[in-house]
Amino acid sequence: MDPYSAEGELINIHNHFHQGQYQEVIDFDTSSLSPENALAARVLQLRARAALGQAEDVLADVQGETEPELQAVAALANQALGNSDEAVTTVESLDQDNATVQVLGGAVLQAAGKSEAALALLSKHQGNLEAVALIVQIHLQQNRTDLALKEVTAARRWAQDSLLVNLAESWVGLRLGGEKYQQAFYVFEELAQAPATSSVRSLVSQAVAELHLGRTEEAQAALEQAMKKEPAFAEAIANMLVLNVITGRDTKEITSALEKAKPQHPFLTDLAEKSELFDKAATKYKAKVAAA
Repeated sequence: MDPYSAEGELINIHNHFHQGQYQEVIDFDTSSLSPENALAARVLQLRARAALGQAEDVLADVQGETEPELQAVAALANQALGNSDEAVTTVESLDQDNATVQVLGGAVLQAAGKSEAALALLSKHQGNLEAVALIVQIHLQQNRTDLALKEVTAARRWAQDSLLVNLAESWVGLRLGGEKYQQAFYVFEELAQAPATSSVRSLVSQAVAELHLGRTEEAQAALEQAMKKEPAFAEAIANMLVLNVITGRDTKEITSALEKAKPQHPFLTDLAEKSELFDKAATKYKAKVAAA
């Protein structure tokens, strides 16, 4: 039996992870799992710890481990700590046919700016929905919505109503627009508002969908709920900043909060880059004072 199927042993811990409920993953009781699923559960728990900013502890936990899955976790932790070259070298040395290596290695390569290498590794998957989700994310980052849609459509044929396919389809829907905004909203709202599945990440996703639908008050409510759960969560702060811009509110305080939470957040680096380009362009049009 597939351990990630509806009847499988790992379905709950797996869903907790992809719902962004990382503490629930860490606290999950794995004592009753069969031996063949123990390693997969451990990998999910280590990844959850890394996602919560505990990459150094994760790296210490897997030091000296020989299983390719745990070496892939070490690479992921190193990437999170900024040791990109070491992380990439590790990934390239591992068994490329290992499902965990494909997923974690793909994430490491993408984070290192090696999108084509990441896609090449992920494309080796054999029916792995997490690999599909990562491929979709990479295509969206490349602004190739057509390829992301093609990937989701193909996966829907064999994965049916799985959580990851619903999420991936919703990510694509937010790019396609129109009625797809509302469809994406339903998925994110269901996750965000149900106590069993709610997390700061699902709340932010709901807020993003609300913004696309022009519902700024509802978006603010979801973001405030997320920031109450986790005040320093950078994605919630960044989207609150976007909301403040849209509604014409002052952004100084929320910008400072984002700079404190995550100085290298893509929103801030992109803003700095555009500001620099604007300043350069502006110098070309400075008024010239003619000499008397």
